[in-house]
Amino acid sequence: MLALGKIKAITLDLDDTLWPIWPTIERAEKVLLEWLSAHAPMTSALFANPAALRDIRAEMTSSRPDLKHDMSALRLESIRLALTRAGDDPQLAEPAFEAFFAERQRVTLFDDVLPALEFLAERFPLVALSNGNADVQRVGLGRFFRASVCARDFGVGKPDPRIFHAAAGAVDTMPEFILHVGDDVTLDALGALNAGMQAAWVNRSDAIWPHEQEPHVTLTHLGELKDLFAGE
Repeated sequence: MLALGKIKAITLDLDDTLWPIWPTIERAEKVLLEWLSAHAPMTSALFANPAALRDIRAEMTSSRPDLKHDMSALRLESIRLALTRAGDDPQLAEPAFEAFFAERQRVTLFDDVLPALEFLAERFPLVALSNGNADVQRVGLGRFFRASVCARDFGVGKPDPRIFHAAAGAVDTMPEFILHVGDDVTLDALGALNAGMQAAWVNRSDAIWPHEQEPHVTLTHLGELKDLFAGE
């Protein structure tokens, strides 16, 4: 059971908790391909081949394990590798990535998100806690968050307890007084539990909880969290 009275701060996952991620990525990859088509047509042809793209990503992941927590750097270096292999100028990687990255920040929030954030931010310090590369300022949600902690900057990602503890430290609060809210059963909910936090699992798809240790509360949307605090 959720101990509402203990909560002094809330950490929130971003991708698939506040917005659906794959429509966003698909749009951003389309923009990237259009940019490459205009500026690096040989690379555009290479990226248009799914098998070649998978090979490039797989090679980059295996050859640069140091980038496994930095989605931006991994994407940038994959583009650079594709440019090099296609015979285009590898210096085009930075502007190509920026075309992708700018579109990646254009997210479509779930309908329940804005009312919930407005309600929660008036009552608690909120911290964005993500393994991805969304920027809460660029997506237009910066006003709600006291801090943002991401795997790219911190060096390790969820479910490592250290990144949860870093998020707690960002608002000078002990983990036991924090509620973490996220959609991933292992990275978010189980990670938060193992870090000593309360955990709210956002289950928008009626999935089955797979672990023996259960979250403190399961939500089908963030409006339910708002209702819980409003009824306290």
